[in-house]
Amino acid sequence: MVSMSTDEQIALLQRNFDDVARQDGMSGVEFWYARDLQSLLGYVRWENFSVALERAKTACKNASGRIEDHFRDVTKMVDLGSGAKREIADVMLTRYACYLIAQNGDPRKEQIAFAQSYFAVQTRRQELIRDRMNLLARLDARERLKEAEKRLSQNIYERGVDDDGFARIRSKGDAALFGGNTTAEMKNKFGMPENRPLADFLPTLTIAAKNLATEITNHNVEANDLRGESPITREHVQNNLGVREMLNARGIIPENLPPAEDIKKLERRVRTEEKRLAQNSKLQRNEDNL
Repeated sequence: MVSMSTDEQIALLQRNFDDVARQDGMSGVEFWYARDLQSLLGYVRWENFSVALERAKTACKNASGRIEDHFRDVTKMVDLGSGAKREIADVMLTRYACYLIAQNGDPRKEQIAFAQSYFAVQTRRQELIRDRMNLLARLDARERLKEAEKRLSQNIYERGVDDDGFARIRSKGDAALFGGNTTAEMKNKFGMPENRPLADFLPTLTIAAKNLATEITNHNVEANDLRGESPITREHVQNNLGVREMLNARGIIPENLPPAEDIKKLERRVRTEEKRLAQNSKLQRNEDNL
């Protein structure tokens, strides 16, 4: 038997885990079958593997997770030879479920040690990708709102309204969108610093709603050549009320939506996690080369 180096063993284990990963045709969610994972983790008997499986389910429940979201009981037909088939029990596992099984497996097994790191890193990477996608969506919405408000500021300045007037118009627009709550009141409701923009703490949906109302105001101010604070205020309030009515019709109350994570804090966290994952990968490669 040809002996393998540590690098070769790690590469083989990774290929094995990657090769048996499957994808649900309806949801597109990645999953593993417990019977496949059993052999990969070095368990010969299903009865012994079931112990780690049940412990993993308990860990999932204790972590306030829904067991059925990560462990789905199924039955499969297997070939017995000579064309005969038999139905056996199996379990569809999410990546998180696989991680919990590895954490509750026999630590003396080399495969378990690898799986603990494999699924921990992959799970964290998936969370990081989700965070980054959420961040990019919020950043895009935030940038669009920033540009729309910059254009509104320029529009009303050219029509005889100063910076204080712009602040009043924007606050009254917020009050119309948020059921009577002004910008300052929404900041107080969220417990956010007075010197930070409200939009930095709004969920993507609300940022998009503010942007839509502001873009409509810009269009009508320019198209109808509205001048002076009062007519522009009326226009902006009506547009925010219109957007609010649209949201209300879909069961969405803007002022009752929970605040989102501070967008600047989210940016820093994503950058930090990306650097940490990159450093960990580099350290692991260095250790493997020793």
